Amino acid sequence: MNVQTIADAAQLEALCARVAGAQRVALDTEFHSERSYAPRLMVVQLAFEDGAAIVDPLALPQLGGLIDALSRVTVVGHALASDLKIFADRFGIVPPEVFDTQVAAAFLGYGMQISLADLVRDVRGVRLAKTQTVSDWSTRPFSQRQLEYLVDDVAHLLPMEAELRARLSAKGRLEWALAESAALGEVERYRSDERRAYLRIPGAMRMSRRELGVLAELVKLRDRLARSRDLPPKFILPDDVLGGLATLRPKRADELTQLRRLEAGARRQYGEALLAAVAAGEAIEEAALPERPQRPLGQARETVAALLGVVVGAVARAHDLPPSLLVPRAGLERVAREVPARERLEEALGVSRWRYDLVGDAIWRLLSGQSAIAIEGYSGGDPKIRLSDDHQQQ
Repeated sequence: MNVQTIADAAQLEALCARVAGAQRVALDTEFHSERSYAPRLMVVQLAFEDGAAIVDPLALPQLGGLIDALSRVTVVGHALASDLKIFADRFGIVPPEVFDTQVAAAFLGYGMQISLADLVRDVRGVRLAKTQTVSDWSTRPFSQRQLEYLVDDVAHLLPMEAELRARLSAKGRLEWALAESAALGEVERYRSDERRAYLRIPGAMRMSRRELGVLAELVKLRDRLARSRDLPPKFILPDDVLGGLATLRPKRADELTQLRRLEAGARRQYGEALLAAVAAGEAIEEAALPERPQRPLGQARETVAALLGVVVGAVARAHDLPPSLLVPRAGLERVAREVPARERLEEALGVSRWRYDLVGDAIWRLLSGQSAIAIEGYSGGDPKIRLSDDHQQQ
């Protein structure tokens, strides 16, 4: 395969024209995320029908033109969400027309997390040498092994897409896979809701509304500090320190010493700002305080959600699909909590129409007592779940 390395403006301009003239472009990225606020883009790999290109973002920090060009073609990749999130964070756009081979494989019985190497081996009969998975992509120039690895990550995507499309079409699932891939091309998907970021802090479930208000202000402060210093938020202050501050709600600098994990350097550097954030949380009007997270379901409704999960699993196995692809756990918990009528079941599950068409009837029959869950084959050492109607049980 003909491979170009793109490291100057003229090469980049020519590459953008090449992308614009293509119908499909394979995409992968390499990035480092260990020590920065947002992942740092290190390499962009592209593949065409007749070659590949390795783009160096360290030499070309202005890649907006390339991302714009990619937004006008169909982008093919494997597990694209992490790659597209970088585009959303850094450039504010993502390619709207995408085909994710990992998503497509899930609809063909491969599970939700099949690796690129495993899928290429099965579909293309090629073994990839994944020897550079922990490589330092900030080093230049790339070694020959690094270059081979980078090319391997995109070289098989376009022919594999064609094969996967054919298999999906034969099973009548192409539209499902295309719809699922299309959701990856929505930029809003990658924008986190900062208003609810405090819920990710351990202990938030047990806090009062006032404590949650203080915690929300502390989380916003940490995020601003992390962004300005280009550091991971937990490098600024650990989660447990924020939780401790929210429950302690200190008003004076000397009270900060009560938190063992808030080190002296952090107290000196951030103490004033932390007290101001706590004060801002204390000043929130009662009606505007965050609502407390929903409490756990309780034993009875937790059992209902678990039984619904069994039903979803049985339907998924019957169609050779991963259960998590059909209904998220949150949807099952919502049904157990809200006890919706039949006409509201689809809304409560929060799933797309094709998913509801597969599982909705089975879920409703269990909820309404029209069916039961049975185990067959246990005595023979091969137990299987069967969903049976009442008249079949009698």
